[in-house]
Amino acid sequence: MNAPIRPIRILGLDPGLRRTGWGVISCEGARLTHVAHGVIAPRDTLAFAERLRTLFVEIEAVIAAHAPDEAAVEETFMNTNAQSALKLGHARAMALVVPARAGLPVAEYAATVVKKAVVGTGGADKAQVGWMIARLLPTAGKTASDSADALAVAIAHAHARTARRVA
Repeated sequence: MNAPIRPIRILGLDPGLRRTGWGVISCEGARLTHVAHGVIAPRDTLAFAERLRTLFVEIEAVIAAHAPDEAAVEETFMNTNAQSALKLGHARAMALVVPARAGLPVAEYAATVVKKAVVGTGGADKAQVGWMIARLLPTAGKTASDSADALAVAIAHAHARTARRVA
């Protein structure tokens, strides 16, 4: 007799220096359930290092509050402005380092992979992603686009880990 599958909690992160979306789902086999979501928005008036520290501390708080087993982070697209890309890279580093420091395995997914996993096409826009999140996780209620994107990252990871287990 097979032991029951223990639900796995997945933290999805959509990193940004101004707004980092986060979402936590529970994955039990093919069943996905919303746990929590939100947005971390450091004040624009803070020094760059303080904004990064805010991201670090707030992501730590999300992990402490929701005890995820795994984390997934959206990869950033290449920006034509080198300075913006570098700053976004720092925010992304916080999204990678904090879960890793907490001992969580961290996966990364391209935005097109996330959109395809949730909407069915890698070219979906934010409105389509938000609409699908409302359908796939109805108990999530109203989500800001950043937290909807983060929940989509978590869902993409849930699908990828299920596919790896089956293969």
